[in-house]
Amino acid sequence: MTTTPPVPDEELLRLDRMICFSLHAASRSFDAVYRVALKELGLTYPQYLVMLVLWEHGDLPVKRIGSHLRLDSGTLSPLLKRLEAAGHVRRERSAEDERSVVVRLTGSGTALRERALEVPRRILAATGVEPGEIAELRRMLDRVTVALDAAAQVV
Repeated sequence: MTTTPPVPDEELLRLDRMICFSLHAASRSFDAVYRVALKELGLTYPQYLVMLVLWEHGDLPVKRIGSHLRLDSGTLSPLLKRLEAAGHVRRERSAEDERSVVVRLTGSGTALRERALEVPRRILAATGVEPGEIAELRRMLDRVTVALDAAAQVV
C-alpha cells in the first residue's frame, strides 16, 4: 500500500484542494441541469428523488422513503404534500400501524415514469463522463459517504 505525502500547511486551507467544495460546486451544477430537465415534468429535484424511490420500490411508508433519501420527515412531508397536490402520490394511514403513513403512486405518478426516462440520459450526456467512469465515481463517493457517516458518529 502506498502512502501519500503529507499536505503542507499552506495548502490545507486552499479552496481548490477541498473535496467538499468540489462536491458542492458539482452539486450546484447538477441542480442547474436538473432544473431544466425536470421542468417539463413539473418536478423539483427533491420531488424527483421521491418519485425515483417510489418507482423503484412501490408503496412505502414515509419513514422508509426518508431512509432511502437520507431525509427526515420534517423535510419529506412538504415534498409529499406537493406531490399529492400535483396528483402523483396518495398518502394513507397504514392499515397495520395507524402511526405509519404509506405513500402510493397514483395513475398520474406511474405514467410520469415513462416521461422521466429521458432525464437520466440527458444528465449523463451533460456530464461528459462515460458510464464506466460514472460507476467508479459512484463507488468512490459511496466510500466517502460511509467514512464520513462513521466520522460523524465519533464527533
